[in-house]
This record gives sequence, C-alpha cells and structure tokens, in this order.
Amino acid sequence: MATFMDVHHGMQGMTAEQFRQAHDADLAVEGEEGVHFEHAWADPESGDVFCLSEAPSADAVRRVHERTGHAADEVHPVAYSA
Repeated sequence: MATFMDVHHGMQGMTAEQFRQAHDADLAVEGEEGVHFEHAWADPESGDVFCLSEAPSADAVRRVHERTGHAADEVHPVAYSA
C-alpha cells in the first residue's frame, strides 16, 4: 500500500455537515477499492479539500471519489512523512 494526498478545488462555502457527509460517503465505499482514508481537511473559504489515504494506486483513490460524486482534481503520492 502507498500513501496519497488528494486535493479537491472549488468547494467554497462547504459547511461542516456537507464535509462530513462527503467524507462519510468515501468511507462507505473505500474498502471496495482497497483504499483507507486516514484524514481529511477542508478550507471552505478557499474551497480546497485535502484527503490523506493509503491505497493500492492513485487510480483507486480517484475511483472512490468519482463514485461518491466529488472527483479529486489532483492525487499525489506521498513518499515521506514526519
């Protein structure tokens, strides 16, 4: 398994409840793609959302987000963390 950070843009004004619902939708199907979302962050002012996950591939991360209706704009592998 590899670690990925994905980014969603254009989500300005998202409420905490909308953010939680979107994240819960990802958690509901993550296992079907072999993905585990570890944490997610949102900045409703900028409209950026960030998700940290472990997954077999960037495509698996993309598929989860596409299936739940909020496709990721970027998916980046994370080689190191501290």
